[in-house]
Amino acid sequence: MNTAITSLAPRSPLKLQVLGMTCASCVMRVEKSLKAVPGVQDASVNLATEQATVQAMPDVPAAALVAAIQKAGYQAHVAPPAAPEAGSATAALPGWWPVALAALLTLPLVAPMLLQLFGVHWMPGGWLQWALATPVQFVLGARFYRAGWKALRARSGNMDLLVALGTSAAYGLSVYLLLRHPASHGAPHLYFEASAAVITLVLLGKWLEARAKRQTTDAIRALNALQPATARVRRDGVDTEVPLEQLRVGDLVVVRPGDRVPVDGTVVEGRSHVDESLITGESRPVAKDKGDAVTGGSVNAEGALLVRTGAIGAETTLARIIRLVESAQAAKAPIQRIVDRVSAVFVPVVLAIALLTFLAWGVTSRDWETALINAVAVLVIACPCALGLATPAAVMAGTGVAARRGILIKDAEALEVAHAVNVVAFDKTGTLTEGRPAVAAVLPAPGESADEVLRLAAALQRSSAHPLAVAVLDRVRTQRISVPESRDGAALPGRGVQGTVRGQVLALGSTRLLRERGLAAGALAAEAERLEREGRTLSWLMSEVSGQPNAWKLLGLLAFGDTVKASAPEAIARLHALGIRTVMLTGDNRGSAEAVAAALGIDDVRAEVLPGDKAAAVQALRGSGAVVAFVGDGLNDGPALAAASCGFAMAGGADVATETAGVTLMRGDLRLVADSIDVSRRTVAKIKQNLWWAFGYNVLGIPLAALGLLSPVIAGAAMAFSSVSVVGNALLLRRWRGAASE
Repeated sequence: MNTAITSLAPRSPLKLQVLGMTCASCVMRVEKSLKAVPGVQDASVNLATEQATVQAMPDVPAAALVAAIQKAGYQAHVAPPAAPEAGSATAALPGWWPVALAALLTLPLVAPMLLQLFGVHWMPGGWLQWALATPVQFVLGARFYRAGWKALRARSGNMDLLVALGTSAAYGLSVYLLLRHPASHGAPHLYFEASAAVITLVLLGKWLEARAKRQTTDAIRALNALQPATARVRRDGVDTEVPLEQLRVGDLVVVRPGDRVPVDGTVVEGRSHVDESLITGESRPVAKDKGDAVTGGSVNAEGALLVRTGAIGAETTLARIIRLVESAQAAKAPIQRIVDRVSAVFVPVVLAIALLTFLAWGVTSRDWETALINAVAVLVIACPCALGLATPAAVMAGTGVAARRGILIKDAEALEVAHAVNVVAFDKTGTLTEGRPAVAAVLPAPGESADEVLRLAAALQRSSAHPLAVAVLDRVRTQRISVPESRDGAALPGRGVQGTVRGQVLALGSTRLLRERGLAAGALAAEAERLEREGRTLSWLMSEVSGQPNAWKLLGLLAFGDTVKASAPEAIARLHALGIRTVMLTGDNRGSAEAVAAALGIDDVRAEVLPGDKAAAVQALRGSGAVVAFVGDGLNDGPALAAASCGFAMAGGADVATETAGVTLMRGDLRLVADSIDVSRRTVAKIKQNLWWAFGYNVLGIPLAALGLLSPVIAGAAMAFSSVSVVGNALLLRRWRGAASE
């Protein structure tokens, strides 16, 4: 019997929305449950986005993954393309109502402590305290019991279990004392205010945390809002408003002034300016004319445009940007592995410390009430919420603000690696330079003028589409030089062009043509030699001497070269200011490469490097101990981008470049390279600050609680403040602007 063996390839990652997670321990349990499902290759859970990203074989049903999460004690479903925002209009009550109700019920319990500061001694009766604390404990705090019980069933622990155990102990002790001393007069101090206040403060902290977390996803919501729901399509001469999903490639879309461009496409009619700031980070509107590309989500300004649809749905630039930002925000940074290892043992260790605190105080002081209260303080202050939020909150804020400035970071690993970059290697053509020839110098022969040389050269080439001809015509257009008509134009294959201008026979061509016409460079020889050393292309303009057939006279010289991008000098200067060494890797000749490097102040030049050797050159730089970023845009840059510690691709270049790179720059502004490294450094700094706070808070707080120096109420307030402060610190990244945006 023949057995056919089919090799199944992994499918694209599946995203699941997970509800009910509260801390780093929850993240660990969900990941462990997902990885236990047969066929799952990897699973990563992000507490800040409440999403699980699962890499599994195609035959693994989503239902099996959801069931595994539910078995672990959480609720889950497949995440929709654009997850609805929590607290939307579909909710029956606003998200703050449990906090407000808990606060109203708790206020009379904590009021006596506040009034004592003003010399007022008042205490509600024991049974009134019980009546106020019970709904807080078992109705508003029911979520902690449910989640804590599920954690116990899964033989694990989480924040909810710590809160449930701690508040139940304080509540139970108070009930015991109340029943033992039913009369309010002479009754011992009850601890209902501790249990109610802790639950209220935790609820407040989680609500503030949820609000802050929503702000970290502002970038995604802003990008989703750029896509209009409908488009105005012109079919058979009639303009019709249709839903966006009904558009087809090739449709003609009418974009009126003030409208958002609904699709990626090409302008076939009209002229306007388009605001692309929320997509590329470009602060100034970009002029658009017939033949220019437009991007869906950008805003049309003053003129009507007719656009032929080139991409729709998931293939548009905006859709790809949204997917990339979502992927980066859901990914787990390498530094998070430290947190994961700690979280795996954190809750059991805290429970052990609380038990030891209870026994130590009880045995040594014989005051079991104080022992229990101190143990409760340990349980409450040790809740590991901040640990779980420290890294993802900073990653989400950092990648979000970068996307708004035209920097797309593929994943959290690229973000973390980029901060350590100390060498940036650049491709030359199309990266540091514009990638097309321009007039670099116009040298007239003695007795001639530079403007006249340009004028006559442009006349000979006014109808040509050759790149050098386009460069000459661009130059005369910029300098507003009038160009006369020419006739009898003829190409001289491999040498140049010839024609008649104002009755004068002219020729424009290479050094070979100059020699064929019996001319020498003369007074221009030294400059010509210098320009050739710099890798410039030379064109000589000559005229036939009137009345002397086959006798020619030299009029001047035009030198062509690739022009340096306007943003390149400042970009290199900023990298140097960040302490980063710069290297140029190019296949061009050494003269051309060194001229560009000298103009920009690049530290190291490696010229005449074959495309296949660029990756080896990057590997050699890494082999010397450097953390290397490579910046490129071409098809042949793919291997070098992959070989670098972190690749930077210029948008608009080859797809292989943007697919391989860890960072994509949405416009050709080289200052974005330094901005990318800057935002990476700031984000990693926030991650380290958050982890220091989260770990330091527990390292300091747990001993203080165990020594009886913190009451459960203070511990609850500190725990809530810890989570909010971590997310709030990450949100400070939203104020980053970057030099390229100024």
